[in-house]
Amino acid sequence: MNVVFAVKQYISKMIEDSGPGMKVLLMDKETTGIVSMVYTQSEILQKEVYLFERIDSQNREIMKHLKAICFLRPTKENVDYLIQELRRPKYSIYFIYFSNVISKSDVKSLAEADEQEVVAEVQEFYGDYIAVNPHLFSLNILGCCQGRNWDPAQLSRTTQGLTALLLSLKKCPMIRYQLSSEAAKRLGECVKQVISKEYELFEFRRTEVPPLLLILDRCDDAITPLLNQWTYQAMVHELLGINNNRIDLSRVPGISKDLREVVLSADNDEFYANNMYLNFAEIGSNIKNLMEDFQRRKPKEQQRLESIADMKAFVENYPQFKKMSGTVSKHVTVVGELSRLVSERNLLEVSEVEQELACQNDHSSALQNVKRLLQNPKVTEFDAARLVMLYALHYERHSSNSLPGLLVDLRSKGVSEKYRKLVSAVVEYGGKRVRGSDLFSPKDAVAITKQFLKGLKGVENVYTQHQPFLHETLDHLIKGKLKENLYPYLGPSTLRDRPQDIIVFVIGGATYEEALTVYNLNRTTPGVRIVLGGTTIHNTKSFLEEVLASGLHSRTRESSQAASRSASRR
Repeated sequence: MNVVFAVKQYISKMIEDSGPGMKVLLMDKETTGIVSMVYTQSEILQKEVYLFERIDSQNREIMKHLKAICFLRPTKENVDYLIQELRRPKYSIYFIYFSNVISKSDVKSLAEADEQEVVAEVQEFYGDYIAVNPHLFSLNILGCCQGRNWDPAQLSRTTQGLTALLLSLKKCPMIRYQLSSEAAKRLGECVKQVISKEYELFEFRRTEVPPLLLILDRCDDAITPLLNQWTYQAMVHELLGINNNRIDLSRVPGISKDLREVVLSADNDEFYANNMYLNFAEIGSNIKNLMEDFQRRKPKEQQRLESIADMKAFVENYPQFKKMSGTVSKHVTVVGELSRLVSERNLLEVSEVEQELACQNDHSSALQNVKRLLQNPKVTEFDAARLVMLYALHYERHSSNSLPGLLVDLRSKGVSEKYRKLVSAVVEYGGKRVRGSDLFSPKDAVAITKQFLKGLKGVENVYTQHQPFLHETLDHLIKGKLKENLYPYLGPSTLRDRPQDIIVFVIGGATYEEALTVYNLNRTTPGVRIVLGGTTIHNTKSFLEEVLASGLHSRTRESSQAASRSASRR
């Protein structure tokens, strides 16, 4: 179950099927992103694809010496563009591939438009999602729900993305969903409908234990996307933002032109592939080792490498090192910027308190630490608000809850109203009333003992104590202990055996911390293969946008105003 390999195979097959000769790849906005995640331009050039065009671009030239490979989502808009294209073809012959199921009526319209008989074939290749890591995919949808219910257009897109994923991995799964989420049940039903309607597509060789699709809702764990991260991929996304493997470094002080935007892809970057799940400290020392290795081979160029600043100077001074390892110079820049932000924003201290809020139950210590950090001028308004959100979620119903006081502290710190309002919006989005699970207190004797022992030993890394709630959910699922009253099956049949192939989908977005959990479970649990997906991959900033987009905060305000109005009428 490797999603990068699945999408890559589709694209290779498209190019092979078109035969030898010069080709143009015609895509739409979404399929451009899907292709760029699994292939570099230079890799595709080697396969005689010399031109990349958007189907919606108005000023394409006529080039009858090129064959056209069209890879498009089956939207009405794209079908209309294709009809116009076929009426006045710009290329010699067309191989058309839709990334999902296309209706018979659309195929008929295309056939009618093809008066010059330039179409060689029309096929469905189900690469209708963004393959991020081998075990992680996204649909790049931000703001999928209105209130607690789906935005209809996003439900339709998510159903398509999820069914395409199942088809590309050749899985016809049983479905379980989070009972506390109406949106999870609705998505499960939509996927089931597609499987029933397109049953011929889903007739794969039966496995002894059927695959399982588990649909979860972000509301059940609003803590994970609010935490600072310390493993490489997750940290880069949290502090710099990863968008389809691209990182915008244009705001970095003194950045050189060629590094304003960099690509981080485990497929074509060995250093990234080996370091993406390691802790920040280990990455710095791994870069240092690479440079010292270079120095050993070129003894003239001895230079002390004590700090990240030394490393940056080293890269700039030795052009041949830059050439030898273009990727390493890119990582020196990225790691340099991460470490600048960590010290500028005091993130070590902030993160330690975040971890305490997420993992421990000492209210007075947590409150004291949050108050102390709110007084610190180095702590940004964003990080201050995030600490108060974590406090509000954890101690929502605590008898000594001091949220009003903390909101006053935020105000006197000069934190903008937007962030202060988001505190209650986050509680409305993922507070105790909404959660189907108990995020904070250990559930049984075993868990309590574990937590007690953890407290005795001291934690080996205070910055990475937290484990996403997903870890516990998957652990129970793999052991066959996931409660059916909380995660029921859709339909009458249930799984007797422990599941082997598991696809987890998080409505409202997954995180790179959860992807790391899945990566580790895959590595340490023989016979179990897990793939994680989400409507998007969040960092704190995008998660807060998701909360805003759901509109829950404005609703609570309106309903409380309405309540006070009716009270005054009485």
